[in-house]
Amino acid sequence: MIEQLFGSKTRVKLLQLFCQNPNRSFYVREITRKIDEQINSVRRELANLLSIGIITSDNNNNRLYYEVNQSFEHFKALESIFGNKKGFKQTSKKATVKKTEDAVEAPSEEVAEALEVTDPFLAELIKTGNVRMALYTGQFTRDDSVEVDLVIVGDLNHSAVDNLVADLEKSEKKSIRYSIFDSTEFSYRRQVNDRFVSNLLTSKKVILIDKDKLLK
Repeated sequence: MIEQLFGSKTRVKLLQLFCQNPNRSFYVREITRKIDEQINSVRRELANLLSIGIITSDNNNNRLYYEVNQSFEHFKALESIFGNKKGFKQTSKKATVKKTEDAVEAPSEEVAEALEVTDPFLAELIKTGNVRMALYTGQFTRDDSVEVDLVIVGDLNHSAVDNLVADLEKSEKKSIRYSIFDSTEFSYRRQVNDRFVSNLLTSKKVILIDKDKLLK
């Protein structure tokens, strides 16, 4: 029904991608992989969305990036339709989790489903331990003010997380800088105005989960 209303399956998928990731920028071939549509169709619909003003584009390192325009007059209305991830669940490839002596007991798959997680990486991350907070920044949001791309807070099996990040690097086709903290350390760093955490709080980011409101 939504496809009929908006006239194109590719257009609907693009609106879902952009509205569900309001602070992320994507280049054409990355978009093509994520929404599984032909590149010519993607280029055509990107041009349509650009002409309307729903998205913006920016050239960086000889690569054209696209991002939703949060200043667009109807952005909130589109976000209410396409930003609801509950309606557009994705499936994710299961990553191999290696067991170690200090392995943290991971939650069952039912826990991830109960949280209505739709980001494939987060869905697998939750199975490696007690994830309290996770976010994308840096390369994911094209924010050069931070020196990290992925931050995770919680009591986790670090070996399993390393494996998941390696899989994420393969799917994103880039090296990912990441940091893992336990909740106590992260809260302390914020309390003492640690430079890393202070930069993180003001960075452009995509929050995957924040159970304890650590970023508020």
